[in-house]
Amino acid sequence: MTNQFKLTMAQLNATVGDFEGNLNKARAAYERAHADGADMLALPEMFLTGYQAQDLVQKPAFVADAQTKLIAFAAECADGPTIGIGVPLQEGGKTYNAYAILQDGKVLTQIRKHHLPNYKVFDEKRIFNNGEIHGPYVVNGVRIGSPICEDAWFTDVCETLEETGAEILVSPNGSPYYRGKFDKRISQMVSRVIENKLPMAYLNLIGGQDDQVFDGGSFVINSGGALALQMPLFEEYTETVIFNKTQTGWVADEGNKSSYPDDWEQDYHVMVLALRDYMAKTGFKKALLGMSGGIDSALVAAIASDALGPENVRLVMLPSEYTSQNSLDDASECATLLNTKIQTIPITESFEAITSTLSTVFDSLDADTTEENIQSRLRGLLLMAMSNKFGEMLLTTGNKSEVSVGYSTIYGDMAGGYNPIKDLYKMRVFETCRWRNKNHLPWMLGSSGMVIPINIIEKPPTAELRNDQKDSDSLPDYAILDGILEMLMDHDASVADCVAAGYNHDTVKRVENLLYVSEYKRFQSAPGARLSLRAFWLDRRYPIANKWRDNK
Repeated sequence: MTNQFKLTMAQLNATVGDFEGNLNKARAAYERAHADGADMLALPEMFLTGYQAQDLVQKPAFVADAQTKLIAFAAECADGPTIGIGVPLQEGGKTYNAYAILQDGKVLTQIRKHHLPNYKVFDEKRIFNNGEIHGPYVVNGVRIGSPICEDAWFTDVCETLEETGAEILVSPNGSPYYRGKFDKRISQMVSRVIENKLPMAYLNLIGGQDDQVFDGGSFVINSGGALALQMPLFEEYTETVIFNKTQTGWVADEGNKSSYPDDWEQDYHVMVLALRDYMAKTGFKKALLGMSGGIDSALVAAIASDALGPENVRLVMLPSEYTSQNSLDDASECATLLNTKIQTIPITESFEAITSTLSTVFDSLDADTTEENIQSRLRGLLLMAMSNKFGEMLLTTGNKSEVSVGYSTIYGDMAGGYNPIKDLYKMRVFETCRWRNKNHLPWMLGSSGMVIPINIIEKPPTAELRNDQKDSDSLPDYAILDGILEMLMDHDASVADCVAAGYNHDTVKRVENLLYVSEYKRFQSAPGARLSLRAFWLDRRYPIANKWRDNK
């Protein structure tokens, strides 16, 4: 009977559909595990195919390809440790989120996920079938139980594993970030460990996939709830942990315990990693964006520089007759601080040509937001032309406050492939800029020191589409707007709840209406990094045609 069990945990970044690339990472982890004399290598949930693969797993050819590569990978690794790796499985006309156990060159078993999340960004009940609750499998004489992600958030799977003889829990996960997620995650796992008196190795994916970022933060907890190992957030990391048999069960040796930063740093890291991976996984190496001299484009420029390196970011100033010299100066100073290139393409003549062309149709009608939107759409046209010509991804720069109430122009400033700050309210934009000016960390590829001029942070926000325009002409002050939006959006509060919190009734009703009537714009907007539990897209799904309003 063995008295020691070595588990190599590989917290890695998978790419959806890149089977060979993912397996190359698995091979490198296998070599590490082999060198460490590990009994088992654990890889995350759905690692072979990447996660979330969404409706790709409903294609029989996709799943068959994954299973073929799984069998070949098992044969490659016949002389080393047992491997656990996530993969989709189709069997008997059903599709499962499975965790394959590879041993002695063969697929020993494929555990089927029992609890399928069907909330927030997850829609697993639509694409997978529920598997039966499984028992443990044996690795070098030790009985291992593997609750797959959601299975560890409920009591029954872990309880069944303990009752059927599991000695150590190894839980593979694809758990995406939202602000405050780690505390909730570890609290749940501590509960499972204490309930079943078994140690748990919790292994999570890292990396960006569309709007989601898997944050890693894998850990090992001993049976009393004490933390033995904690891996870094947002980094690929592999470590071998040693479990020793004692009279009261298996106990993991103390290992590295990474400390975790505050929410401001975590959010910023998510935005950087989301953009970096979105670009890399879609084949783009360079980005460009319209630089207005305002705070949103300045922050996106900083994020892009930190994600891609300043040499891979193009800033474009597109001034009209309404653009102030201060904005031009601020944009130029920001580009200098970021060490990025900036170009200026005036749009005054183009704007005049378009309005002249439309003059016979508009026939002496007064100028209004139509002409303002033409400026924005003209900028979108020029930026998209540059994106096409140079093969650079155009980034959009609308913050969550603006995206919520439609303070943006469809086919204009909304044009582009990705929006790093889509889930960041305006007041958090201000604070994030201040934070970035004070912080420079090893994972940032951009300049250190101040990168966003103080004047950009402190001046009143304006779209500069007409003379003396301010955002406050069209919207409540952002502190008020964000407070109302957080209640309506993030907490599903009623109008009456908002009024009870001290907000003006008419202002709340106006914001509520803007939130609903802007739905059609969001359906056509670029994806962006998810930071909260109520990000636009999969977290919040509302109809475009909707007449209901809260009449309180």
